Amino acid sequence: MRLKLKVGLTILLSCISIFIYGQQTVTVQPKIMVIPFTKEGEDIRTILEADVNRRIAITKIKEAFDSRGFTTVDFTARLKAAKDNNIFTSDNQTDIKSQIIEMSGADIYVQAEVSEQKGQSGNSVTLILTGYEASTGNSLSNKVGESGRFYTDDFGKLASKSVENIAEDFLNIMQAKFTDIVNNGKSIIIDISFDAGSQYTMSSEIGSEGLLLSDEIEMWMEKNAFKNNYHIQGTTKLKMIFDDVRIPLKDQATGNNYNPNKFALEMHKFFRGIGLQIGRDVKGSTIYITIK
Repeated sequence: MRLKLKVGLTILLSCISIFIYGQQTVTVQPKIMVIPFTKEGEDIRTILEADVNRRIAITKIKEAFDSRGFTTVDFTARLKAAKDNNIFTSDNQTDIKSQIIEMSGADIYVQAEVSEQKGQSGNSVTLILTGYEASTGNSLSNKVGESGRFYTDDFGKLASKSVENIAEDFLNIMQAKFTDIVNNGKSIIIDISFDAGSQYTMSSEIGSEGLLLSDEIEMWMEKNAFKNNYHIQGTTKLKMIFDDVRIPLKDQATGNNYNPNKFALEMHKFFRGIGLQIGRDVKGSTIYITIK
């Protein structure tokens, strides 16, 4: 007889990062929060209460990160505080997950799926870890761990074995990718288009110097992209797409987390400064700008 139980987890991970503001170098200590990933119809706010195996898996993964020097946050305690203070503004599971990620202050979340197998030749656990940058959703690292088959019903130990088999490689890849983000910024996409009734195009002359709008946008991007790092996918009369614009991990003035929403606000100020009204929307790592 073979029984599979898939348990998804999400680990929120804040990696060690270094940034500079003024003349002071600040090291942000790592922070991890392990939360359950829910399938359709499951409520992330109650799922741990009904499944001891998920609680065990979360604890084992949390311990694995603890043993490697990361600071961890207790998901259950944080969730209880959010409930008590009526933090959640929606019953939509996607919205709830987003709110938990935002509340955690994490820089990376890692989705972990735990699959338990029971059989005559022994029991085993398979662990799939996938890491994402929290504010953009960009994938950073992927690893699959196997516990091997053992004649035991202690799935907590099997889950721990799966974690041990991949944790070092997973964290090494994660650290390398995160170091690149610290040094070169995180990547976002910017899609600029025009409202159907707009009188402007990318060829419109804008500003006191009478430059083309597309040139004004690129000049601003060159100054404001992190370390002037950006790439234009293409420009037409009615659209301009930057497929890789780097923004900083941390706000260099305050040390707070920096995200696409903040960069979109700066773009709003830029367009307003050259006399244009825009609509803006941010979805994951993509900023959509519509010129009115």
